[in-house]
Amino acid sequence: MIRVGLISDTHGLLRPEALAWLQGSNFIVHAGDIGDPVILDQLRAIAPLTAVRGNNDNAPWGRALPEATQLQAGGVTLQVLHDLAELAIDPRAAGVAAVITGHSHQPRIEHRDGVLFVNPGSAGPRRFRLPIAAGELLIADDGQLQAHTVVLAA
Repeated sequence: MIRVGLISDTHGLLRPEALAWLQGSNFIVHAGDIGDPVILDQLRAIAPLTAVRGNNDNAPWGRALPEATQLQAGGVTLQVLHDLAELAIDPRAAGVAAVITGHSHQPRIEHRDGVLFVNPGSAGPRRFRLPIAAGELLIADDGQLQAHTVVLAA
């Protein structure tokens, strides 16, 4: 079983609860709006990291990140981007098993046309009354996927 830790929208705040949740991940995905490059270093210290630029990652270090990328893990392809509205591919036709996004700050897991869509929510500063959250994607040896989100702070 491969565990991909999912985090998004840290906006410069990497909470200890998020770091604890990500421990034991084989890979980590940060789906944008990182806010501080130190966060990337902290995540890389836990596991190999895939990160994309969010709409607020405008500093030179942020502009160096891709807007979208793919990750191969456990024999499946994951598409990563910040804002789902900017998905420029047909994930099913491209052989993508899961699409990982952020931006909305709302944890969400859904299946569409045979593709798993996961938004782990926001792990950074609270926005409105939305929970502070993160997620995980579990990839079984046979390629089957399970996704979960966890509320880190109500």
